[in-house]
Amino acid sequence: MASRPERAYRVASLKFPIFDGRGAFLRGGRWNSPGRRVIYASETFPGALLEVLAHTRIGKLPPSHAWIEIAIPAGVSIEFVADGKVRGWDKPESRAARRFGDRWFDEGRSLILVVPSLAASGLARNLAINQDHPEFGSLTATRPRPVRWDPRLFGGR
Repeated sequence: MASRPERAYRVASLKFPIFDGRGAFLRGGRWNSPGRRVIYASETFPGALLEVLAHTRIGKLPPSHAWIEIAIPAGVSIEFVADGKVRGWDKPESRAARRFGDRWFDEGRSLILVVPSLAASGLARNLAINQDHPEFGSLTATRPRPVRWDPRLFGGR
């Protein structure tokens, strides 16, 4: 059995709410279609940074990113996507992953869906958090803190 995450990390631009529970995250992602209130986070801070780098494609230092740590209480419901459970999850625009995640969200099966990270070749895990789940209010997050990016990641010294 996979280990239960005790915390998660989210890195995002300060232009948008990082973790407010009011439905600001309606764009859709690998594991959900647009319109579903899902927050994506990573099990580690480096994983969260890697996810930002994989999705921003800006080629320069991001001007206003911040990070939060989300505490996950022991009693909340968590579902794990094990290797091989969703065939083709790692394909571009994976319909299989999206169908699986949409079903998970619509059925309200758990507060958190632990999924493999494509940016980390499936060797790390991300968390999809269902904002509409009754347990959402049990999560707590730190205040946003600025990300200190290493300029070498963007060709600087």
